[in-house]
Amino acid sequence: MVKPIQFILFAMVAALLVCNNQTATAQDGAQYKMDRTVLPIQPPTYAPIEVLDARDATKPPMFQIKPPAGAPNVVIVLIDDIGFGATSTFGGAIETPTFDRLANGGLRFNHFHTTALCSPTRAALLSGRNHHEVNVGCVMEIATGFPGNQGERSNDAKYFAETLRHNGYSTAAFGKWHETPTWEVSVSGPYFRWPTHSGFDKFYGFIGGETNQWDPVIFDGVTKVAKKDDPDYHFTTDMTNEAINWMKFQQVMTPEKPFFIYYAPGATHAPHHAPKEWIEKYDGKFDSGWLKYREETFARQKAMGIIPESTKLAPMPTDIKDWEKLSDKERELFALQMEAFAGFAEHTDNEVGRLADAIDDMGALDNTLFIYIMGDNGSSGEGGLEGTYNELVHLNGIFDAETTESMLARADDWGGPNSFPHFSAAWAVATDAPFTWTKQMAADYGGTRNGMVMHWPKGIKAKGEIRSQWHHVNDVAATVLEAANLPQPTMVNGVKQKPLSGVSMLYATDNANAKDRHTTQYFEIFANRAIYHEGWLARVVHRVPWENDPIHTLQNDVWELFNAEEDFSLTNNLADKHPDKLKEMQERFKKEAIANSVYPLDDRSYERFNAAIAGRPDLMGDRTSLTLGHGMTGILENTFINEKNTSKTIVANVDLKGSDRGVILCQGGKFGGWALYMDNGKPAYTYNWFGLKSYTITSPKAIDKKSAEIQLVFDYDGGGNGKGGQATLFVDGEKVADGRVEKTQPAVYSADETADVGIDEATPVADKVFKNAEDSEFTGRVNDVTISIPAKKK
Repeated sequence: MVKPIQFILFAMVAALLVCNNQTATAQDGAQYKMDRTVLPIQPPTYAPIEVLDARDATKPPMFQIKPPAGAPNVVIVLIDDIGFGATSTFGGAIETPTFDRLANGGLRFNHFHTTALCSPTRAALLSGRNHHEVNVGCVMEIATGFPGNQGERSNDAKYFAETLRHNGYSTAAFGKWHETPTWEVSVSGPYFRWPTHSGFDKFYGFIGGETNQWDPVIFDGVTKVAKKDDPDYHFTTDMTNEAINWMKFQQVMTPEKPFFIYYAPGATHAPHHAPKEWIEKYDGKFDSGWLKYREETFARQKAMGIIPESTKLAPMPTDIKDWEKLSDKERELFALQMEAFAGFAEHTDNEVGRLADAIDDMGALDNTLFIYIMGDNGSSGEGGLEGTYNELVHLNGIFDAETTESMLARADDWGGPNSFPHFSAAWAVATDAPFTWTKQMAADYGGTRNGMVMHWPKGIKAKGEIRSQWHHVNDVAATVLEAANLPQPTMVNGVKQKPLSGVSMLYATDNANAKDRHTTQYFEIFANRAIYHEGWLARVVHRVPWENDPIHTLQNDVWELFNAEEDFSLTNNLADKHPDKLKEMQERFKKEAIANSVYPLDDRSYERFNAAIAGRPDLMGDRTSLTLGHGMTGILENTFINEKNTSKTIVANVDLKGSDRGVILCQGGKFGGWALYMDNGKPAYTYNWFGLKSYTITSPKAIDKKSAEIQLVFDYDGGGNGKGGQATLFVDGEKVADGRVEKTQPAVYSADETADVGIDEATPVADKVFKNAEDSEFTGRVNDVTISIPAKKK
């Protein structure tokens, strides 16, 4: 029997489906071209089948989408908050053997740049566009109402993970996300901007900007999960185990299918949490101080060829203290802060090493494009000039709550589960050597220049060399697509896509002298801003990260000009010598700013934590009350009613069993928050001020009823933010206790601790009463609990 012509065509077409943008031609002239520029890729259409009986017909091969032949696995490692001069790979004093190993087998890039802040860098990396262009001008928690800063990533700039997934890759993200608007992080979603709707098949990590490494709030996909029951638990180890297990399972099931892993640990963003043995490795190694650290790093960078011989060590900011003039106690404290940071960094590099080893053990490392980026910005100066045992204090704009003595009193806990620490801004400047400034400083390479290593033995011939072509984090997407031999899609899910802003870096890998292809790039964070163009950089240093107020008004800012091609560390301001060039660069910045929705500039800081002031959506809107029931847990701070800086009333109707114990309603954790609870049948309220002071009001007698209405009334003093107030407890309308809360937290309790009914998940607010979440489970039942605040004045 002669097979019908359509089945011959089926076989011929299917044989060519795996090819990239190739055309199949049938005997009758029919053609099918796999179009990888329109995603999802559409299957061919065929003439209707006319054969009646399936037994008489030949089944055509299945339509399958596979990557182009030889497409590599891809691993992107993005470390958080660590500067150019921190690691041994780029001349620093922190040992990073995995970074070293991959650099020696690949390439160091010493002119690679980020945006100077977390969310914007991640958005630029994953989208291949400028951060304002994709509406992520700042971190999600302080988004505004203006285009470019709204935090709602646009559908016309899909992440390259989506491109890889549609082209036959398995994709997974582990660790920090920080790319979802805060008002979309609740049980109500929507989930369009969560990782598993942003190109990733798998996500395991935390959704916000930071997490407690000992007690993280973890999501698997969109489902909140409990941390593993392990006395030695640390999140970086956990996420690495998850990444390795996913990869091994994926390769067992589909060994022919390449994978993409986006590995973004919380390290080394505060809190600086590391196992004690890793911190102790650095005992005494920073006793010489931050100036000596900079000088020694600077010398190593020159010796290694990381920086040109002509480079000058940029001056430290004038308000950084002279190490030699510090007291012995201050030196002891500051050295400890750096030891914890270094231990955290090396521990993280070790975990990256476990991931690389697992890939190597499978025989896949040679054909894995491994891009290891040491920092999404420079090291962070957000710990202030003194550092802090609890960095949430400084996130609230409070810089006088701690002293050298109070921090040293907790030295044994530094970096451990009972701490939430951040080092001094002086160490941030030191580990950003040879530059002056730090994270947030988009006007300086200390904020934006980060060490990057590219390792791909099968695709890159050169080994152990340095590449000095000027590049930006928005170049990563184009690099990955070129390595995989995939085009940038012009259409994804029916939406026309913006062209990539970045360029592929592969042109430089085997040609050290290749001419730069990324020749223009703007920078802007908190009105710190700059423009790079063909070797020149013009900038404005507008606001220092550890100061509340800007240096000048936006209208009176002072521009500087540098020949960045000759002046690696930006030490020679040429604004007076080349006024015409400066004017040209200013105009270029203005043009880029308007084109990318950078304007209007917004230099407000702590005010932007308040959604109403910032102008972004608020899940609670104008609501003045919220009623919850037993088991409603895991409500992140930005999706809970905002009771800060105002009075509040909590009314709970509970069923009791006698001598009840446990949390009725709480928000936050042991580093800041409040809880209404019962202990031995007695209702109580605790306000925990940053873990530094605790105010508790307790009824003197237990409730001896089967049910009760427990009420907490907090009368706020007013007169500004962060003030105190009077707390009063009632049982069935009868006053049973009252007391003072002397001060409250004005802006934020935590990055990822939650509000919970019937339990206190993660760390306990009333940590002197409850040991952990299990211990805080309410023995009765919360039928309903309502929290109310006064209506806002119009």
